[in-house]
Formats: sequence, structure tokens, C-alpha cells
Amino acid sequence: MTDETPAKRAHRPHHWRRDLVELAALFTAVAAADSVANTVVHGPDGPTLLIASAAALVATTGFHTWWARRHHPAPPPAGDEARGAASAPAPASGTRPKADTGATTLWRMRTTVRDEPGSLAALCQALAHHRVDILSLQTHPLADGTVDELLLRAPAALPPGVLTDAVAAGGGSGTWLERADAHDLVDAPTRVLNLATRTALDASELPLALRQLLGRCTIHSIPARSPRSGTPAEPVPTEGVWEETVMRLRDPSGGSITIERPYLPFTPTEFARARALVELDARLGPRVPPRSDVLTLPEGNAITVRRADPGDLVAAREMHDRCSPATLALRYHGPIGDADRYLRHLLSPRFGRTLAAYTASGRLVALGHLLWDGDETEVALLVEDDWQRRGVGAELLGRLVALAGEARCESVYAVTQTSNTGMVAAMRALGLPLDYQVEEGTLVITARLAPATATSAP
Repeated sequence: MTDETPAKRAHRPHHWRRDLVELAALFTAVAAADSVANTVVHGPDGPTLLIASAAALVATTGFHTWWARRHHPAPPPAGDEARGAASAPAPASGTRPKADTGATTLWRMRTTVRDEPGSLAALCQALAHHRVDILSLQTHPLADGTVDELLLRAPAALPPGVLTDAVAAGGGSGTWLERADAHDLVDAPTRVLNLATRTALDASELPLALRQLLGRCTIHSIPARSPRSGTPAEPVPTEGVWEETVMRLRDPSGGSITIERPYLPFTPTEFARARALVELDARLGPRVPPRSDVLTLPEGNAITVRRADPGDLVAAREMHDRCSPATLALRYHGPIGDADRYLRHLLSPRFGRTLAAYTASGRLVALGHLLWDGDETEVALLVEDDWQRRGVGAELLGRLVALAGEARCESVYAVTQTSNTGMVAAMRALGLPLDYQVEEGTLVITARLAPATATSAP
């Protein structure tokens, strides 16, 4: 039985030939029945034959009705049940049913699969056999295949070796595996938008944004000219350079940015994303968040601490002139031949973050630097002689370490002389675990901000 709306019935075309055929068939059937009835009734056993025929017809009709009801298919479920049954995938052959596995571990995995139908399904089936959930998936097309980057939730008891073997059984090759954390649960488009927003608000965020975008990598910001010798750096083409595990991009400030990741080659998608972030930074120009705090020192004097930028170059040069040679030597580990060029490098937001301390009269008395140095982060202080031992350096150092923590740095280090007791005391006052290393009178103090959480498997 079909379910037709009145509109459909109203628009159905009328076929007069069909009606004529049905009418002719009806008259023929009536004539045939009348002829048979006359023949049977006027015969010797006519009434008996009619009764027997009626009984046979009733029996046949009853049997047909019973057979049709017994073998009629069950009606399909209606509503949401029907839709759920249609959308539920059939369990793959050989896979175990998903169950509560207790403690789990997050993994970031990257593997190369063949670019053909069914390759991803085979990989998913191999992971499902070990009760591994795929939380997110990114694909990076290559010329001879596809690189799949997956965020996995696996049972905590599952060894990484078993996981990589399962991926190999599912058709993956060149597999790389690393422990992930809660930050990786954010999907890729949202993470890229967040990094672009941070870069738009603060020019010093570009190296950090690139590091978070590309994972564990080493980033070096190379100035257009060496801050010490003035030698020009090697130029980089506008479109950048990409060579497997190394990317070189033109820095908007005139230098270049070198990104290295020896353990995992970059993909064309990653290169395009990195170029887009650098282009965004170039279009927006130099920028530093306009934030300042007024602090009261233990002795009662008030100072203003804010982010410094190249606009503070004149005040920084004047502070250099007021500092003694001994103070400059402790800060720069030797004589400074061209303070102007070196200060331009330090005040550029491309190479880190700088805090400046101004007095109520507008005099710059201290600078604190947080410098990105590849995988590591350096802190450095320069306090004018008349303002030393008054808490200015400790205040700047505490704020620099807080900025390093916000940037998810695991540690910071300071390079100074063994005779610089003020810097040593300020590092100890942080209350963090410290490591000391002395080489030829140079002291390197490393403060660990947080234990390393990323463990990787080949």
C-alpha cells in the first residue's frame, strides 16, 4: 500500500484505455461464470460440485493468509530508531568491542599512508583492534602519498611499540609517535586562529606561535646584521626556503627566521601555515601591548614597569652612559664597542621580551631581557649603579620568569660572572630548582620552571 498525498492523487493522469480494458474483463468474467454455473447445476452432481468447490476455495484462501502473515518481514523501526540503525557502522571483522579501559594516555602520531581508497579505513581498523580512539585527524597531501597526523587516546597499559606495530600492520610507514597533553585536544583550525590572534597582539609572539604550530622544533631569529660585528646576514627569498627538516623565512624586521626539526620532516601544509603567520606579522608591523604597572619598592620609591620597544632606544643609550664599565662588563661579559646596534637588537620584540623600569621623573634605570635562544630561554638584567641592591632587579627578574611560564618554557638560564653576587641572589630568590655550571669564570644558572612532560618514542 502506498502513501500518497491528495496533491499527488489530484495530479495523476487519467488513462481511459485502462478503464475500457477493465470493463471488458469484467463482462467476460461474468459471462464465463454464468456459463459454468448453468453447466454444473443442470448436471447430475451439480450441487455437490458447487459445495466442494466453495470449500476448496475457502481452504486455499485460509492457507494463503496464514503463510503470508508468517513470512511477512517485520516493519522497519520508525523515527530516530530507523535513522540510528541506518547510520550505525557495522563492526569490522576481527575488532574487539569498545569497552571501558580505565586509565588512558594521549598520543600524537604521524604516519604516511598510500593515497588510495581504503587506506585510512585499514589504519583505523588496526588501531581499533587495540581499543585506540582517534580524537582528531589532519591530512597533509604529498606527491606520492598522504601524511596523516592523528591525536590518539590509548589504554595506558598499551606500550608505544605495540602501537607503532599496529600502525605498520594497518599500512602506515615512517611512523612518528610522541606523548600529547590537554593542549593538543584543541582542533587545528582553532589552534591556528588562537596563534594568529596572539601574533597580532604582540610581535614577540611570532617565534612562540611558530613553535606551538610546528611542535618540538628549534627556532633561531637572525638579525639583518650581527649586533656585535655588523656583518650582514645571508638574504632569504621572499617566498622562503623549505628543505625537508629546515625552513627559512624572511623576517619582517629585515632578518630571517630559521626553523629546524631534525626528527620529523616538514610538510607543504606546515610550510604554508608558517608562511601565513610570518606574512600576518609583516602586514601588522611592530607592536607591543601598551601595559604598565606602578610598583613601590621596599624603600618607598615608586617605579613604573612596562614592556620596552625600539622607541626606548634613546633612554637606554643614556642609561648605558650612566653605568660604570664594571656594570656593563657584568651584563655583556666584556666591553661593548657599539652599544647602539646591540641595544637595537635587544629592544626588538622579534628576539624576545624586554621590561623597562622608569622612575616617577621618567628616567630609565633598569632593563630586563627575556631572549628566545632556540630551544632555550635566557634572562638578563642591567640595573643602573645608583639603583642596584634596591629590589629593582629582583622585581624585573620575577616578571620575566612569569612571562617565560606563560610562554610554556620549561626553564630559563642566566649567564653572568661568578663575582656577580646580585644576580646569583636574585635567581635564588625565585624559589625554583637551580642548576649551576661554571666554565672559565663564567657562571650559567638554570632555573627549571616545570618538569618535562613530553616523552617520545621513535
